Parts: sequence; C-alpha cells; structure tokens
Amino acid sequence: MAFSDARKSRGLYRAQVLRGERVTPHMVRVTFDGDELRRLPRHGFDQWFRLFLPRADGTTDFDAVPEGFGMAGYLKYLMANSHTRPLFRNYTVRMHRPEAGELDVDFVAHGDEGVAGPWAQRARAGERVVLLDQGRGFEVQDGTHLLVGDESALPAVLGILRDLPRDATGLALIEIPDPTDAQPVDAPEGFEVRWLPRADPHARPGALALETLRRYAPIDPAALSVYLAGEQALVAAGRRHLVAVGVPKQRIVFTGYWRIGRAG
Repeated sequence: MAFSDARKSRGLYRAQVLRGERVTPHMVRVTFDGDELRRLPRHGFDQWFRLFLPRADGTTDFDAVPEGFGMAGYLKYLMANSHTRPLFRNYTVRMHRPEAGELDVDFVAHGDEGVAGPWAQRARAGERVVLLDQGRGFEVQDGTHLLVGDESALPAVLGILRDLPRDATGLALIEIPDPTDAQPVDAPEGFEVRWLPRADPHARPGALALETLRRYAPIDPAALSVYLAGEQALVAAGRRHLVAVGVPKQRIVFTGYWRIGRAG
C-alpha cells in the first residue's frame, strides 16, 4: 500500500530548540521543548511531521503555517510571502517525552548540503519552530517483517523496531555512510539488524541497501511485511524487486524521503 501521508490530520505545535548534539559523525540530534509538545499525540513507530524552520535573516512569519496540509492548507502556505514564510521539511520523531514537553529529532548532516541538516548543525537554543503532526505510515501486519532504508530512514526504522511487539521476527537492513554512524537498537529478540556502511564515501546513497535487498530471498514472500524508505531510487527499484519475487503490493509500505539532485 502507498505510504499514508495523513495530509488531512490537524495539529500545530509550537516549540523551541533546547539543545543540539552530534550523536554520530553524520547525524545531529536536536531536542525541542515547549508546553504544546506535552499534548502532541504519540503515534509511535515512524511518526512523522512537517517541521517549519526559522529563516536565517530573522524575518520568519510563522503565521503562514497552515493548520493542515490538504489542498486548502498548502495553497495558504504558497500564497504567503515567499521571503518570510518558513521553509519546511518532513521529519520523524526520534523520541518523545511528553511529560517533559521534549522531542528529539535526528538530522542527517552532510556539511552544507540541503536545508534542514545545515540548520540543525548551527541551531541555537531558543530558536522557534512549528511542527505539523502527520501521523504515521507504518502499521503492524502479521508475518515476518523486512525493514529497509538508508540513513535518512534510520530514525523511522529504529522507531519501528522499538515499538514492534516483542515476539516480532524479521530483518532490518540499514545503510549508513560509515560504521560509526550505527546507533543503539531496541529491537525484538527475533530480529536481525544488519548495518550496511558504504565503503566508498562517493557511492550513491541507497545503492548498497538495494544490492543487499536483491540478494535477500524470503522463504514465504506472501507472508512478508515490508517497510521501505529512503532515497527515491532505492524505494522504487526495491519495491519492483519485492513485487517480482512474490511479495503482495498491499504488504509493502514505501516512501521516498528524498531524491539525489533535488533539494526538497
């Protein structure tokens, strides 16, 4: 099934930067806090949201953020002044502590590439942001699980592993830039988590995960539950391969987080 983008859901949450830290060489964790985060629903698994960021020149008009991202909400955003409306990107909840009003978000950081990654590396305590809750895409199905993603999908895959029933079984393939980018995993005992560090720093992100996926031969494809996320080429080619080996389309949750050569 297609990834549920929950564009009709509502819920704006204002927050501010509490602190930031580099948790691995290519991942920066920013912790946000704010009273409104205490009431942010806990969807679990790959819960995601649209993150509206402050502009570097200090002219951010957060009133341009719509209450939802259906057609009307998106048009409201597009009609706002392009020089003052906040830029936004989609992100996954890494950890939510509602009792403290805190939310952790992991950002892939590759120097000055992109919008959100560079911002996360220089984020200052007190900077304001707005979150638009969008629910989650993953739903637990019966059978064996297969989770595949590159570093951009790492927070989602780790969130799913954390929240799966403890008797769940399966395999997680997570491509990362470097072996030191691996993070602690809270996975069911019956899950194999395989980190796939790229040997070549110039290799195309997602290519190693796709190559490994193509070598994977499920014992019972019809009973396999798949979550596939990351760079668009990995997701598209990976889904084609899984369908070709007999995995039913309705048992594949997939989403292309980003595409090489495109900023957003």
